[in-house]
Amino acid sequence: MHKPSNPFAAADPVPADAPLRAASSTARGFHTILAAQFFSSLGDNALLFAAIALLESMQAPAWQIPVLQQFFVFAFILLAPFVGAYADALPKGQVMFISNSIKTAGCLAMLFGLHPLIAYGFVGLGAALYSPAKYGILTEYLPAERLVWANGWMEGLTVAAIILGAIFGGLLIGPRTEDLIVQRLNGLAFNGGIDTAPEFAILAVLGIYLVAAILNCFIPKLAIEHALTHRDPVSLVREFRQSFRMLWQDPLGQVSLAVTSLFWGAGTSLRFIILAWSAAALNFDREQATQLTAVVALGLAAGSVIAAKSVPVMHAVKVLPLGIAMGLVVLAMAWVSDWRLATLLLLAIGILAGSFLIPMNALLQHRGHLLMGSGHSVAVQNFNENLSILLMLGAYSLMIKAGFSIQTVVIAFGLFIALSMAAIHRLHGHDQDSNP
Repeated sequence: MHKPSNPFAAADPVPADAPLRAASSTARGFHTILAAQFFSSLGDNALLFAAIALLESMQAPAWQIPVLQQFFVFAFILLAPFVGAYADALPKGQVMFISNSIKTAGCLAMLFGLHPLIAYGFVGLGAALYSPAKYGILTEYLPAERLVWANGWMEGLTVAAIILGAIFGGLLIGPRTEDLIVQRLNGLAFNGGIDTAPEFAILAVLGIYLVAAILNCFIPKLAIEHALTHRDPVSLVREFRQSFRMLWQDPLGQVSLAVTSLFWGAGTSLRFIILAWSAAALNFDREQATQLTAVVALGLAAGSVIAAKSVPVMHAVKVLPLGIAMGLVVLAMAWVSDWRLATLLLLAIGILAGSFLIPMNALLQHRGHLLMGSGHSVAVQNFNENLSILLMLGAYSLMIKAGFSIQTVVIAFGLFIALSMAAIHRLHGHDQDSNP
């Protein structure tokens, strides 16, 4: 006979190892998220250098190289009103799987002859869907006090993927790959049409995307926190506009959006600038130049670790002066011609960038999660950051097309970063003790 429950009776005993099992399950889920992000980002970064090499083999104009990244980020801007709602409406692991499948399709299209600009733009479509899910899942899976720590790991592994992607991509498009692998493939009766190093590099990246997609299948399925209230495009655009306005009107959202947008616009442009600058100032070939970009990423990883350990999210605004220092170090690159000094400067740029980016990113995610839901807030963040990338790469392309020297370009970007960060610090320095 069923006994009525006694509200004053003791609850069922909890197994002594239940907290350990819960912690172990959380750790496994978080590690799976990190691994999936690592391989997805590794593919994006290696594919960039493969696409650059493919453009060069086609003898495309030099200004098309930064335009390649513009095609990639265009989807982030165009789809911003929709991807955040989409990421919030489905389990985020499922969204990440779909996104990696789109990246795989774009990679295949490039391999089968679609123009690199268009194919890389299709990969950008997958990345645009992926981004709100990969950041939004952190706010759903972890408490607020762990967000800086989690972002440190997420950004640290993303930076590791940038480092390895630059090194791996540089090796794949280099003469050694041409000699050791491609020539052997040409000797086979069936080689899938792979007869150049860039084509082999794209094939290798395809395998990386497949690994990422498999890992996505093992990401923990979390409850949907923000179901779609409207599904028609007009309502989604209206909701995005409301989220955009809400985040920019929030004082802490405003400063974090401004800083992260500035960083990604300048940082992405700087990546292409380093490729051109290292050839002109250091006489580096393409393989050496791609590996030099990894030095900045190495510094970014170190700065991320420092920030994750020493900067709580409520004091994130205190790191703004580091952005000014970063701009001044970029400015100093214009007068460097020794590779050892260049390496030290690029490492310093990365450390400074990581030290202010991670706290700002965590602050922005936390404010966005509180105000509107993680997927919506990351979509607003992506719109602003990628609009900044689009504009700054456009400025860089125009300077190259106009015949500006690389030294002039470096000086212009260094001054822009330093002055912009100084202006943000002047406007928001008084907010440094605010409670998010």
